[in-house]
Amino acid sequence: MVVTPSAEQTKVSQETHLQRTLTSVLNDLPVDAALAAIFHREKGPLVAQVYRGFTPRDVQAIIRTLSVPETSFPQPSSPEEPDGSRTIRLRLITPGAKSLLAAPLRYRQRTYGYLVIGRKESVSFAKKEKSLIETASEEITKALEREVLFDNSVVLSRPLVAQEPLTAPAGADLLAASPSRATPEMQEQVGAVLGEIAPLLPYDRAWVCCYDPLVGSVEVIAIAGDQKGEHKKDLRPGQRLALDASAAGWAVRHRKPRVDHDLASTQGRFVDHKHLYKDRFRSSLVVPFFVRGQVGGTLTLASKESAVYSVADACVLEPAMLKLIEIFQHPPASQLAKPQEAASGDGQIAAPAAPAPSEPMIRKQERQAAIGEFSAFLATEIREPLASIRAQLEEVTSEGVLDFDPQTRVENAMRDLIRIEAILNEILDFAKPLELNRRLCRVPEIIENALTVVATELEVTRIHVTKDYASHVSPVRCDEAKMQQVFLSIFKNALEAMTPGGHLEIQVANQRAGRHQEVQILIKNDGAPIPTEHVGKVFEPFFTTKRSGTGLGLATVKKIVEEHQGHISIASGPGQGTTVIIRLPAAGRTGAYRHRGRGRRPSRRAH
Repeated sequence: MVVTPSAEQTKVSQETHLQRTLTSVLNDLPVDAALAAIFHREKGPLVAQVYRGFTPRDVQAIIRTLSVPETSFPQPSSPEEPDGSRTIRLRLITPGAKSLLAAPLRYRQRTYGYLVIGRKESVSFAKKEKSLIETASEEITKALEREVLFDNSVVLSRPLVAQEPLTAPAGADLLAASPSRATPEMQEQVGAVLGEIAPLLPYDRAWVCCYDPLVGSVEVIAIAGDQKGEHKKDLRPGQRLALDASAAGWAVRHRKPRVDHDLASTQGRFVDHKHLYKDRFRSSLVVPFFVRGQVGGTLTLASKESAVYSVADACVLEPAMLKLIEIFQHPPASQLAKPQEAASGDGQIAAPAAPAPSEPMIRKQERQAAIGEFSAFLATEIREPLASIRAQLEEVTSEGVLDFDPQTRVENAMRDLIRIEAILNEILDFAKPLELNRRLCRVPEIIENALTVVATELEVTRIHVTKDYASHVSPVRCDEAKMQQVFLSIFKNALEAMTPGGHLEIQVANQRAGRHQEVQILIKNDGAPIPTEHVGKVFEPFFTTKRSGTGLGLATVKKIVEEHQGHISIASGPGQGTTVIIRLPAAGRTGAYRHRGRGRRPSRRAH
């Protein structure tokens, strides 16, 4: 599976159009690790958009290497290398890959990004692999051009680097950061709170940062104490710090206080520690505060004495934290008026800024990280001991040394153990990232294959199946096995809800979605409807109304559909049964074709 940008970059709750397009190409690369990085502006910073097989720190190192002017590639007008390749091997070793090969992404003789592949072995790349990455870079350019993601004024069109659910006024610069919150009024209020902290917990320098989830950075709001503020490199209000390059960002990402007593070891990693180390500071304490249940910002205290702070000091700062929370919940009126009352040149009132997403990107990333850590714990600390216990029980039962009664008890215990292992494996499969093997597929054929698997159950229960496939169904780029798993899970749930002699209806058709085309699949059964209070919960992990089961079936279905950049929903009610609606993006604009083979539309056909 390709992982889209991490918290350190710009991973949002939903992938952008650019990320989805790049993902579709990277998923087809048969390599250990891959990365696609893009310039959003000419001469702007290089930003990692999608990657797999690399850790976030690997990605940062690769981006830094590619950003160095000395890292040059053969230009379109220059002679090719002896082997005809336009790639370059990066002189860099990461934990995830010991051999790295990069190729520039070019459009109309302009470089707009880089494609990097990695191998775990430290060996030279063959000509075949160089040809592979060059072909992939060309496919990326063709895919972006096909999706109209190029622009004349910038290397790539602006909407693709913004969050797609958000809208902005015409002409707005979606690449720009949010308006600064370090206004004079805000600095005055926050500065007053910093002044009240000194008697509670002494410091030589203190500052407050505000977390901006849209940009993925923290902004310095106000600074108090020993701060010269004269040198252009000094920390100052209004300065933005990256989450992965600051101690304040670390506290935001981990949602817990951070204490450092050796700034010499962290000043190369964190920008804010670099400023402190330069001025001979020795200790620092960073404490995050929360506004409406979400990270609002951080408070940093620094001292020139050693070992001054501890994590327990965060409790001492609670009165000050409450005041900061109040300030950020109710910012100065002048700041609120800026985005809403700023008049245009002709005196008209500008449209209000788009609202922030209901859930910051960091919450989703934290859940993913927590699931990863929990699944690793289950795999090593529970599944392995269970496998050992099961092996020993099998050995005892196979020896035939037990009497009938003890043998029966051990066999019963083994059956329960096998059931526990099955549930555990289901949980681990749900927790781990999906690895999709995408290719062009016909949805009706996938449905037909799934129906074949449950054909016996359909026949035994006398369920009538009617199909209505459109004469022209666009292909979709998907993992056929995973999508078949989706339909099987839906069919089995339908069979459990239906009585013998019931009716299952399947419809597949194309529909427009803006400038693009989707394939819509409707699966309707006339069984017992889902209770109204449960409809909104059926896709939640571990939610089930069955006596047995983990509640991961439909949660896994939703995960697979969304990994394919699709959407799934359920409509259910008394007298109308239950309908599952799945929408998948069609592959290409003109990919519609007449369906052939087993899934050919038979007006009305029944099992």
